[in-house]
Amino acid sequence: MSVTLDMDGDVAVITMDDGKANAVNPALLEALEGAMDKAEADAKAVVLTGKPGLFSAGFDLKLMNGASPEEVVALVNRGGAFALRLYANKLPIVGACTGHAIAMGVFLLAGCDTRIGAAGEFAIGANETTNGMTLPIFGIELPRARLSPRYLTEAIIQAKMYDPEGAVEVGYLDQVVAADKVLETATGIAAQLGQLPNGAYAANKKLIRAQTIATIEASLKP
Repeated sequence: MSVTLDMDGDVAVITMDDGKANAVNPALLEALEGAMDKAEADAKAVVLTGKPGLFSAGFDLKLMNGASPEEVVALVNRGGAFALRLYANKLPIVGACTGHAIAMGVFLLAGCDTRIGAAGEFAIGANETTNGMTLPIFGIELPRARLSPRYLTEAIIQAKMYDPEGAVEVGYLDQVVAADKVLETATGIAAQLGQLPNGAYAANKKLIRAQTIATIEASLKP
């Protein structure tokens, strides 16, 4: 299984681990979507995490290189829709960044309300410009909403990669802890957030994020 869901009290812990790079492809997205369906039904908060040393290396470029333009657009939009599902979700979503988070990996992270990162020699950032790619709208709007404005140019246009401590300053992460404490810390925060009145949490999230949500939703429409 590339994705598993485990309940820790009222917290749904969704773990990505395909044994490789946690590349975002249709199989991973289908598994993530199914896990989120269950989490939304059963949990009060969600933790999204990866395997030791790696959160996600982004879209499956090998698959995309062999796909038709229509298939590439469909995959990118599906990935964007899932990142938006995290960002707009009624539940508190905590990202447990266990290592590298690159390209689509950081956009999934940007969809999480609170993001805990592992200390270590890890790369975190959006490298699309380096790879000659133009970002989709969600790849602009999520960083615009979550990153410090003073770093948007170097982080997104200039594709600078950061270590975990630098990622906190930029806004990709909120806190860095020892690698063996990432999941424990994230789950504890999720449990605390899950005790907040859910109706108010969901309403205030929707209100404060309404413009970003609407812009991304419009970009994903056929």
